[in-house]
Amino acid sequence: MSPSIILFGTLIILLLLSVPVGFALLIASLFTVLVSDISMPINLITQVLITANDSFPLMAIPFFILAGALMGRGGISERLFKIASSFVGHFQGGFAIAAILTAMFFSAISGSGPATVAAIGTIMIPAMVSRGYSRVFSTALIAAAGTIGIVIPPSIPLVVYGVSANVSIGNLFIAGIVPGIMMGLSLIIWAVFHSKKNNFAVSEKSSWKERLKMLNQGKGAILMPVMILGGIYGGVFTPTEAGVVAVVYAFVLSGLIYKELKWREMFSVIYQGSLTTGSIMIIVAAAAVFGRILALEQIPNQIATTIMGITENPIIFLLLINILLLIVGTFMETIAAVIILTPILLPLATGLGIDPIHFGIIMIVNLSLGFITPPLGLNLFVASSISKLKIERLSIAIIPPFIILIITLLLITYIPSLSLFLI
Repeated sequence: MSPSIILFGTLIILLLLSVPVGFALLIASLFTVLVSDISMPINLITQVLITANDSFPLMAIPFFILAGALMGRGGISERLFKIASSFVGHFQGGFAIAAILTAMFFSAISGSGPATVAAIGTIMIPAMVSRGYSRVFSTALIAAAGTIGIVIPPSIPLVVYGVSANVSIGNLFIAGIVPGIMMGLSLIIWAVFHSKKNNFAVSEKSSWKERLKMLNQGKGAILMPVMILGGIYGGVFTPTEAGVVAVVYAFVLSGLIYKELKWREMFSVIYQGSLTTGSIMIIVAAAAVFGRILALEQIPNQIATTIMGITENPIIFLLLINILLLIVGTFMETIAAVIILTPILLPLATGLGIDPIHFGIIMIVNLSLGFITPPLGLNLFVASSISKLKIERLSIAIIPPFIILIITLLLITYIPSLSLFLI
């Protein structure tokens, strides 16, 4: 039997058995090496596992995760929501707009989709329901808004893509700003239309005094993404160093200024951040072994030959890539998908004249939709656990925002300047 069939067949079986992605990748790789004729020594697998995480840019991941955890526990999301609702709460669908704006700001803090849903969902879903919004709509909205978490910088998947593609992480961060904003605006359009259709309640218009008060209380949270991106783009520090700055800033803001992060909670925050970091690093290492086997079997070349045999038209190529990534995103974790697919797809894209930065944004925006598509759909499961809605019902409710985000994805795909004009 062909090693590639053993490799992918074992991986699919393990994923269907709900084996964690990192372990599924590693077990499939080891099993393939043991039962096939691949000339790959076991000690080489050990070396690949170690060297895969031996990267300075990858050090940004644990720092941004910890910064997001610190600010998530420090009352940041509630302050951001109050600021947004004070400005737009009196419009039809104003609280839905405020929820999306909060998700966009928190995305620029956490760099994670599920973390964004968890941090803002616990506050906003009950708040929206208490103001007359349906629980199904509120939950679907928050789950969809969480997809922005890995697009607006700092984004953990963008860091991983930058390492895999050997391109500037700073430029990737800048390139993700406009697409992330576009995703937010598209969801706002849907939310306003849905709110008007169902005549959801509005709140009283806040005075400018109240708005300024809210801005003053939350100015620290608003300044964080500005400081991080400004520092990177201005050459003050690298993305990895920006992660360290973010941790220090988050600790000072949440613990010393807002005083909502208690010392007794520090162990829990660091523990949760360590678990998340560990799971990501296991995936990175296991995916590197998986990728090495793919390279030995020349599977990327076979896929490239197949795709180029279908078309050499960049427009059709990007359409096929989007379809492929949408399918992959339904069952594979984003980090693993980026590590495995980047070496396969990027050479094809650059060969057709597609900018690697633009292609990276296409990949991440596309894979972000995997957070709201079953069976993986991490955002759906997090939002469902918060609102106590059955996942089947939520999977149906997420269809309208999913379609809206697909349209946005196509605009980002075929108008490169949306991603590249700030670089």
